[in-house]
This record gives sequence, structure tokens and C-alpha cells, in this order.
Amino acid sequence: MPAHGFTPILLCLLPVWIILTAVSSHPQRSPCQLIQTTALCNNAKLSSVPSGLPSNIEELQLNYNHMQTLQDDSLLHYPSLNSLSLACNSLEKLESNTFQHSKLLESLNLANNNLYIGDPETSYALKKIPGLRALDLSENKLDDEMAATLLQNLTSLEYLNLSGNLLQRLDETSFRDLHLLKELDLQRNIMFEIDGAFDSNPKLQRLNLAFNYLPCLTDFHMTQMVVLNTSHNFIEWFISRQDLNDTFQLETLDLSHNKLLFFPFLPSHSHLRNLYLSHNSIRFYEHLADNSTFPNSTTTVEFYNLKKYTSNTTAKLWDDSLHGDISSLEILDLRGNQVGYFPRGFIQKMPMLSRLGMCTNCLETLNLTSEQFSGSLYELDLSNNRLNQIVADEYTLTTLGNLTYFNLSLNDLEWLPLKLFSSLPSLRSVDLSYNNIDVCPSEEDEIKTETISSCVDWRNVVSLGQLYLKGCNIEIIPSSAFTGLSLTHLELSDNPGLIVQQSIQSLSRTLQHLGLGNTHLQDFDFSHYKHLKFLNISRNSLDHLPPSLLDLDLKVLDLRDNRLSTIPSGLANTLAPKLHIVFLTGNPFNCCQTEWFRTFVTTKTISMVGQSEIECEDPVQIIHTVQHLQPSVCWEEGGESIFWYILLFVPICLSFVGISIIVLLTFKPKMLQKSIKKRCLKPTSY
Repeated sequence: MPAHGFTPILLCLLPVWIILTAVSSHPQRSPCQLIQTTALCNNAKLSSVPSGLPSNIEELQLNYNHMQTLQDDSLLHYPSLNSLSLACNSLEKLESNTFQHSKLLESLNLANNNLYIGDPETSYALKKIPGLRALDLSENKLDDEMAATLLQNLTSLEYLNLSGNLLQRLDETSFRDLHLLKELDLQRNIMFEIDGAFDSNPKLQRLNLAFNYLPCLTDFHMTQMVVLNTSHNFIEWFISRQDLNDTFQLETLDLSHNKLLFFPFLPSHSHLRNLYLSHNSIRFYEHLADNSTFPNSTTTVEFYNLKKYTSNTTAKLWDDSLHGDISSLEILDLRGNQVGYFPRGFIQKMPMLSRLGMCTNCLETLNLTSEQFSGSLYELDLSNNRLNQIVADEYTLTTLGNLTYFNLSLNDLEWLPLKLFSSLPSLRSVDLSYNNIDVCPSEEDEIKTETISSCVDWRNVVSLGQLYLKGCNIEIIPSSAFTGLSLTHLELSDNPGLIVQQSIQSLSRTLQHLGLGNTHLQDFDFSHYKHLKFLNISRNSLDHLPPSLLDLDLKVLDLRDNRLSTIPSGLANTLAPKLHIVFLTGNPFNCCQTEWFRTFVTTKTISMVGQSEIECEDPVQIIHTVQHLQPSVCWEEGGESIFWYILLFVPICLSFVGISIIVLLTFKPKMLQKSIKKRCLKPTSY
């Protein structure tokens, strides 16, 4: 009987039990994405390592989560783990036995955490990884001692990233256990001393010391180094050890953005291919080598190791022959220095040179004949110097047959070798902007006996594709100037009053980029230039757009700083689907004729540069931004402003009131007198 009494109760509870069982047995949605043996658990708001993943995963990514501590048993279920990434969490420490079962782990990313808090215990955890090859400890606020503690006994490490920490001084104990280290990233610390820090790393090949506070490198002797980046420091001297007969393996040296006064003293034997020295204060001092000019000047400088109180480096001043081995150099970047000339034989030491960047220096003359550039040179940038003349003979120009890119802009050039460009068969891009060079007329043929000319001639240079003549004060370009050319880029902006219509018609089949900004352009027929993609007609005081633009398939159109009051709807509707970028700022648009703006805004494929700065004027000459223009500014779309209606209505009202008063005074004078007497002439009490 008692058993039968419980039956109704069980029957009532059965549905509830079924529902609870179904819910509990329903699989939980995993926060991770599985791709073969890789588990991606990034941005999953995890506070611990998930335990329900397959045990055979080899790579686990847990970036951008909320973990503070990695427990001893966190990775217990994943013995096959080869790569683990925990970047951008809030990790303060890893417990000492975290990796006791991760014997196969080779790559560990702990970047952007707070490991400075628990570095001793984290150090014990790292020691339990027998085959760790790559370790990222960047952005963890680690100082010198913390980093040394974490790196103890990591003898298998090959790649180490300590960038973005608080390292200040490194010595021979900093990386003494990392005998297999090949690549080390120390950029963006606050280091000012690295005395003997890498003597225990004989296999170190790539070292990044950029964005620190190093004052000098005066005993460079790491013969195994391949890539060294010491850019963005305060280095005044770079001197390699000159007494070593071993060949340095150095291929790339970056000393840009420092305080160098002298060309670096490079190794005597090396394979250096890329040398970056831009934005320093480098000059050559060959003219100071003769003591008779400055008899009391110092000729040597010694560098001392303050810790050992010994002199370890002596350098000769003013000796420009001490450049080291640059015979393998292919790229030399000297932009933004103070070089006024090249020492004798300097260029000849670089027979493999292919790129020379000399932008923003102090060169006044360039003698291509005496410098003897190599035939492998294909890029030469001499822009923004003080050049007034270039000297070259016919043999020298023949040697430069591989030159492809030639930049001579922003100089004071007035004379050039007559056949400078026609003798360079591989030339593709020439920039002569902002010089005082004219274009040679066809009659120039009669002076071909001369070696230099005050004008330039590039006719029949078949390879030439890009020509920049911006700001050369050119007024007329002869009709035959572009004969035999197939230019795709022609820049003629900043030549006020330029007459160019006829001369460039021969380029109509190839021209894709045309710059005619600030040329006083008024009427120009663009209909022939079917391949034009970029057109600059800014700063030309245009009050309407040329209708011939309708025939073009433009992608970029620059209309800045003209006098456009509107863009006709038909032209806007045609241009909008084609254009990708349009510049419109600096025009006095009419606020009551802005239908073109709505057309451009609704076309998703077009970008209006400076859209928030496009302005218009309303009928009372108040300036508005077109983007935030209120409809009430104009009465209706047709352009009639409510102001005009108010201006018309007020005089009518005033006239009506005035006429009414005159009529009243004329026909009802007695009524007015009685009214005045009644209101103003009241009887007194006496």
C-alpha cells in the first residue's frame, strides 16, 4: 500500500525529471573554435584554461581573455601541446608546476601581461619546459633583474622577444644561459648600456635595439650577426673592431634616426648589403684631413670602458678612407643628413650599389664622370639638395644604362647634360619638379654640338612612363615635346599660365595620371583621354566643371580650391558611380544647390576626402558645412530662400500701414481730434 501511494507523486514528478535530464545532457556550446589540432579561444572572456577540449590539440590560443593566474593543473589534459599563446590577458604569474606535463611545448607567447608581479614563481614554471624555443615576454613591465630571473636556464631558447619593457642596463649576465639564441627583440625599452650583453650568444643573428637610449656602439665584434637594427636611438658613434680578420656575416645594418656625425666605421671584411643611415648628421671631412689647414685640431679619439678603466677603441678623425668593406653594398640610404660631397673614390668602393638615397642633403654639384657610379645602379634620389649643375660625359651616361628611377626635384638646377635622359635607355620615372629647367623646343636640334643645356629633352625615351615637372615655372610646352613617349603619369601642376593643350594630345592613348593643378586652366577638352584615372585640376578658379569629364572613367578627381558653386545633377550622377576618391574642399558652394552632395553621399563606392570641411554659403553669405546643413536654410529645393520672402513681405506691410495712416488723417480729421481730446485733455478738479 505505501508503494502504491507514491505512484501518483512519481508520475507528477516524471515530466520535471525528464526536462532536467534533457537539459543536463544537452552539450554546452564551446567558447573555442577547433581547426584540426588547433584550438582558437581568443576573446572568449575566459578566466581559466577550458578543460573540455580534445586531448590531442597541438596549438592553443587564449589571447584577449581575463586570466590572472595559470594554475598547476591548467594544461594537464593537453600533453601534446606544441604552441601556447596567452597574449593580452591579465596574467600576473604562472604557478611553478604549470608546465610539468607540457614536455612538447616549443612556443610560448606571454606578451602584454603583468608578469612583473610574480616573476620568481613564473621563472620556476618556465624552467619546467625542456624544449622551449620561442618565448615572447614583450609588454610586461619587466626590469633588468626580472628579465634575468625569468631567463635563467632556458638553454634551448632560439627566439626571444623582450620589447616594450623597462630594461635599462644589460651586461654579460643578462643572457648568459641562452647559448642557442638566434633572434632577440629588445626594441622600445629604455636601455642606455649594453656592455658585453651578447658575448654568451655566439649564434645570435638578428638583433633589434630600436627605440632605446643608446649613446654609442664602439666595439662591435659580433661576426655572426646578420641583421642589426639600432635605429631611433641617440648613437653618435658606430665603430666596429678593426683588428679582426674574420669576415663579418652582417648583411643589414640600420642606424637611421640617430645622432651620427661620421660615416660608421664598418668591419674590414663583411657581406654588408643594406645600410640605412637616414636622419642623422653625417658629413664627410676629407677637407679637414690636412693638419696644415688646422694645425691644432685633434686627429684621434679614444673610447674608454668606465667599468674596466681601460681604453678599448681608438678612432681616427677626418680619415674618410676608414669606411670598412662596402664592396657588397646594394642599398645605401643617406637621406636627411648633411653630406656636401662624396670623398674621392667613395662611390667606386660600391660596385654592387643599386639604390642610393641622397634626399635632403647639401650637395651642390654632382659629377657623374668622376664619381663613376656602377652599372648596377637603378634608383638614384638626389631630391631636396642644392644642386645647380650635373656633369657627365657620354661614356658615363652609357654606364648608367640600368638607371630606372631618377629624382632631381627641389634643387636649383639650371644646366644639365644635353643627352642626360636620351642616353638612359631603362629610364621609367623622372622627377624634375621645382627646378628652373625649361622644355627644349624642336629647334634645339641645331645646338646638339653643345654638351650642356639650360633645357631638357626626353623625346623618344621609349621606356619613360612617369614624368614630374611640378613647379618649374614652365609657360609653354612645345608640341613635339612628348614625341615618341608613352607616358602614363604626367605632373604639370604649379606652373601658372601653362599652355599645354596641344602638346599632350600625343599622350591621349596612354595617359592615366594627369596633374594640372594651379595652371590657370579654364577650358580643356578631356574627351580624348579615355584611359585617364587620376585628374588634378585644383586651384584653377574654375566656376564650372568641363563637360568633357563625362566621357572619362575617372577614379580620383581633385577639385579643391576652385570657384565651384554647384555640380550639375547630370554630371554628379555620371561621376559618382565611377569615382573612388574626390577632393572638393575650398569651393564656395551654394547651400541651396547641394543635390550633388546627396548624390555623392548615397553612392557607397565614393569617398569625399575632408567631407566635414566642405562648406557652402547661404543667400545672406553665412558659411555652413554642407554635411550638417539644415533644410530651413533654403525655402525649397529650387533654391528660393525664405529670406527673400521676408524681405519682400516687410516693405509691403510697412507701405500698407503708412497708406492707412495717410487716408485716416485725410478723410477723418475730426475723429482723430476727438480721440486725442478724449485721451489726453481730461478736465481738472479746479
